[in-house]
Amino acid sequence: MGSLGKIFRYASSLWPYYALISALTLLISGAQLLQPVLTGRMIDVLTRTGDSSRVNEIITLVVILFLMDAGSGVINNVNGYLGDRMSAKLHKILAERYFKHLTTLPQSYFDRELSGKIIGRLNRGTQQLSQFINLFANNFLQFVITTVFALALTAKYSWLVALQLAALYPIFIFMTVKTSTKWQKWQAERNHALDTALGRFSESISQIKVVKSFVQENKETRFFSKYMSEFVDKGKPQSRFWHNQDMIRRVVLALIFLAVYLTIFIQAANGDITSGNAVTLMLLAFQVRIPIFSISYLVENTQKAVADSRDYFEVMAEKPDIDDAIGAKKLKVSRGKIEFRDVSFGYTDELVLKNLSFTAKADSKIALVGESGEGKTTITSLLMRLYASSGGSIYIDDQDISKVTQSSLRGSIGVVFQDPSLFSGTIRENIAYANPKASISEVESAAKAANAHEFIEKFEKGYETEIGERGLKLSGGQKQRIAIARAILKNAPILVLDEATSSLDNKSELLVQEALERLMKGRTTIIIAHRLSTIQNVDTIVTLRNGMVDEIGSPAKLAHTKGIYARLLSLSKKKSAEEVKKALQEFDLKV
Repeated sequence: MGSLGKIFRYASSLWPYYALISALTLLISGAQLLQPVLTGRMIDVLTRTGDSSRVNEIITLVVILFLMDAGSGVINNVNGYLGDRMSAKLHKILAERYFKHLTTLPQSYFDRELSGKIIGRLNRGTQQLSQFINLFANNFLQFVITTVFALALTAKYSWLVALQLAALYPIFIFMTVKTSTKWQKWQAERNHALDTALGRFSESISQIKVVKSFVQENKETRFFSKYMSEFVDKGKPQSRFWHNQDMIRRVVLALIFLAVYLTIFIQAANGDITSGNAVTLMLLAFQVRIPIFSISYLVENTQKAVADSRDYFEVMAEKPDIDDAIGAKKLKVSRGKIEFRDVSFGYTDELVLKNLSFTAKADSKIALVGESGEGKTTITSLLMRLYASSGGSIYIDDQDISKVTQSSLRGSIGVVFQDPSLFSGTIRENIAYANPKASISEVESAAKAANAHEFIEKFEKGYETEIGERGLKLSGGQKQRIAIARAILKNAPILVLDEATSSLDNKSELLVQEALERLMKGRTTIIIAHRLSTIQNVDTIVTLRNGMVDEIGSPAKLAHTKGIYARLLSLSKKKSAEEVKKALQEFDLKV
């Protein structure tokens, strides 16, 4: 239940709703409890003989009952509206906190979690919790207040009946708690199965072209169906167990009510209470009976809220991205010199990079070359502090990046990925992603520098053209030029370039390469090279072997050694085109 306490603390800003709902609930409960009292009074009035005023008194009591009944209906709906608004606002608060926290989590969290699972936890957690709060506001609070007042009023007429009714709660709660642990275990298993199914669903839909091209629709459907069936199957014993236990609870509670009814009628028969009092006690017992027999619904929803909030708070308990050091200052880039000093890193206990050291001079282009898995992308991720190094230090203009603010570090680095990674929305919004306040003239200037303005102008809506999810309405070359324009507009002094021309046709490649040359001008650029021709045009090459620096030098210098670059050059000169292609593939390279 600690999770629910956290939810209420998260939603502390909603206290005006809590207060107003509680006040209105008190009015509703008071009106409901007066009805049995007035009804009993009417019975006693009717049994009086020889009293000429009893008709007027009966009419007065009936009018009061009507007013309370109609007023309760109005207040109940006002309360329901307030509960709905509070639930919606809480949903917003929980969802915003979840999303904001996710954006602070390290890259390693997203590496191990499926996006579908992350989305599933958001939907299940926030929706279930907000629905529970709605239920709590509209039903549970009223149930508690009505029950407390009903027991107090019952004790006025018969303390024995009040004790019998009060005994319902500890017995019911004890029997319910016994079922809770087992029920929640099944719920956790069901949530896991549902998360897995939704995770694969998200992957399949986002990569539907791959699914269709490999004719794997049936395989993906079977995988999804397997875990959805597991979700359904786990619900069978869970539901059977819950309802079996509920039957036992109901039989026990029925026995208690049998004792209550016998007590009331025996006391009335013995003359200890009047007929009107007996009716009042019967109606008060019904006031207690109705919520008691529906409390299993409340308990079930409470358990769901607890189980689902556990997933939510597990995510919220994840430690944020590498925190800024105490007293961290903003990074100031005057030249753009980058130094890796004895840097080591591993995603697990096994190191990917070992004592890596190299320097990228200011306003220079440096290419990282090595076989697949040697850590080229990891190096750029460490530079942006997407991961924390296991050892060593990284410096930019002699400033240790672990001691500067993360936002200033990443704000100083522009990135062009091999996959352009565009968002749904307009072309203008995607180019201005790093600077949403950029004017249209600034956006156009960046697009012109990226060789994108010409094709953008051909669209009917120009820069306001919607490009679809991940830019699906654009060609590969067009998407790359939009991504380059985005980096140009950011105007960062350091550039990370996961070479963007490796999968383009010759015409698109030429346009993209021209744009990249403009982008790299005046910037320190680290290139994850995918073409041998690109490597030949950089200032410095860093070759990697077994997670360590193998060689560092200019293309001219390394061409005469016996290292990786010299071997690649010799392969391209002496072997057939097919053999060269195969050899280069080992290094993620093309000619």
